[in-house]
This record gives sequence, structure tokens and C-alpha cells, in this order.
Amino acid sequence: MTQILAQFLIILVVAFVAGTIGSLLGLGGGIIVIPALTLFLHIDFRLAAGASIVSIIATSSGSAATYVKDRLSNIRVGMFLEILTSVGAVCGAFLAGLVTGSALYVVFALVLMYSLYPMGKKIALELGWRVQPFGRHKADNAAPDAFAAKLGFSSSYYDPAVKREISYDLHHVPAGATIMYFAGLASGLLGIGSGVFKVVALDTAMGMPMKASTATSNFMIGVTAAASAGIYFLRGDIDPLIAAPVALGVLGGSMIGTRLLARLAGVSIRIIFFIVLAIISIQMILKGFGVSL
Repeated sequence: MTQILAQFLIILVVAFVAGTIGSLLGLGGGIIVIPALTLFLHIDFRLAAGASIVSIIATSSGSAATYVKDRLSNIRVGMFLEILTSVGAVCGAFLAGLVTGSALYVVFALVLMYSLYPMGKKIALELGWRVQPFGRHKADNAAPDAFAAKLGFSSSYYDPAVKREISYDLHHVPAGATIMYFAGLASGLLGIGSGVFKVVALDTAMGMPMKASTATSNFMIGVTAAASAGIYFLRGDIDPLIAAPVALGVLGGSMIGTRLLARLAGVSIRIIFFIVLAIISIQMILKGFGVSL
């Protein structure tokens, strides 16, 4: 009994930290929870993924309402792209039952590493453009593409960090939509909210400012996770003794993350995002190849 309680508390604390980081970066917490549960607590990957799916729904519920109220989330964009991620999530959840655990670790790491290059490039560009007002993107002066204009994706939000309204248009909607399908596929396959790919699609491919990208990602990840949660449950991959503390901790942490987002500059969020991705991808690929940490 004592051992079960100790594990419950440890998972709760880990999930709280994951929820804070996940909410701040639009990741959903799963990208932190799964490595923590598998690498340090030695919980089976599929059980960790099942608990993560539950935690993602909790994170989205805890932070999305605040972001919508603050006009950070672009609901029109989120609803449109969520169709593709939900289809991908169902496909990924079916595939998860056919892939070995070590392969899942490697896939998890590779998809994270793939996203590091465009994110790192954008950080370098922003740090080199310090004289320009923050929030300005390379594509801001260009007109939105035909898809974005037709669907009314242009929007704006007030950024307390720079004390001004940030207006933006979106571009390359078909490319972003394709990435969203694979984001959903990764979510169902790996048990993550795939917020990392959503943020990359919104921020890097479609030109949405970082704060709006993370907020819109938080709005979307709960729906993506819900699309595959039923399959994980029916397969017996959701253990209440693991999923319950994960959900509670992530929900509490997500409330802290939403407050931090408004106070940090967008480039700071992007740098944190990059560092978290790099550390986790290295840890997971080593685990996939059987290298002990």
C-alpha cells in the first residue's frame, strides 16, 4: 500500500511539472509524461501512452478556456485543422497495437528531432532581428493565401508582454493541413497530444505567431486525444492507478502554464520549446536502442 501511495505521489508531481510545461508550450504534457514514466519509473510504454492520452484531455480542458477568453486561440483555424488530426489519431491508435515498444521509442525520438531544425532556424532569425518589434513574422507583410483568405483565418490578439495588438495572416494552409494529419497519426501512435507538430505546423509552416500557435494547439490537442482514447481504453492500455495521478497533476500544472504564457516573450517560449524537444528526443532514441541512462 505504501509503495502504491509513493508511486501515486511521484507520478502526481511529475505530471504537475509536465502540465505546466505542456500548457506553456502547447504540447499537452504527454511529451514530458511519457519519457518520465517510461525512463525513470519503468512503466510500460503503452500504459504510459494511455495515461498520457487522458492527461492531454485534462490539459486541454484546463488551459483552452483561458486562451479562448484571451483571444489567443484561433478557433476557426483549430476547428478546421482538427478534422485532419482526428482522422490521423484514429489511424495511429490502431497502428499502436501492431508496433513493438522499442520501435515506438525510436519513432517518438525521430519525429521530435525532425521538428528541431525549423524551430532552431526561427529562433536564430528572431534573435538576429532584435531591432524589430516582437511578434513580426517574415510573412506578415504578404497577403494570406487563397485558402486562408477564403476561410477567414486572419486574426489578432493583445500581447501583454509587448503591450500591443498583434495582427497576423496565415499562409501555406495545404502544407499545414498535411502536417496536421501526421500530427494526429503521431498522437494516436505514441500517446501524445502531438502539440509539437501542431505548433510547428502553425508557427513555422503557416506563419502564426508563437503565442497564438501554442494557444491554438492547446485548444486542439484535447479533441485529438479524445479521438484515440476510446481505442486505448478498449485495448486495456489505460490503468486508473497511473492515469488518475497523471490527469490530476497535469490539470493543476496547466493552470500555472496559462498564466506564464501571457508574461513571457514569444522568443523565450520558442527557446524553452527547443531545449525540451532536444533533451527528450535524445533520451528516447537512446532508450529505443537499449542504451541505459
